[in-house]
Amino acid sequence: MAHAAHLQTWLDYMEDGQHDHAALADMLADDVTFWSPIVHTPQRGKAITLAYLGAAGNVLGGDSFKYVRIFGQDLNALLEFECEIDGLYVNGVDIIRWNEAGRIVDFKVMVRPLKAVNLVHANMKAMLERMQADA
Repeated sequence: MAHAAHLQTWLDYMEDGQHDHAALADMLADDVTFWSPIVHTPQRGKAITLAYLGAAGNVLGGDSFKYVRIFGQDLNALLEFECEIDGLYVNGVDIIRWNEAGRIVDFKVMVRPLKAVNLVHANMKAMLERMQADA
């Protein structure tokens, strides 16, 4: 199993529903890489990853969000999730790798089905634009 404390910190963050920006920032390594189901190239660095994961928490992390299966080994975890957005079933996985200091260094999200990918894309774009306007 992934280092239980690191994994539990992530699970607590997602289950809290508040999606505390400072708590998320504390979990990320400065050189973290984020792999989006929408953007072709990896997003590198804490600031861009923080923006994407913050937006994803708001878009996907509603009342219906739940992890249904968790697999882990050493500093790696694969977490399958389900949620509903605008009446549409969304299924996906978060693949997370931590460093020895307990910071996330690699985060990959995969989503299905295609209708869900398109909806997540539209909602993420809108959320990122709102976040940028508020900054």
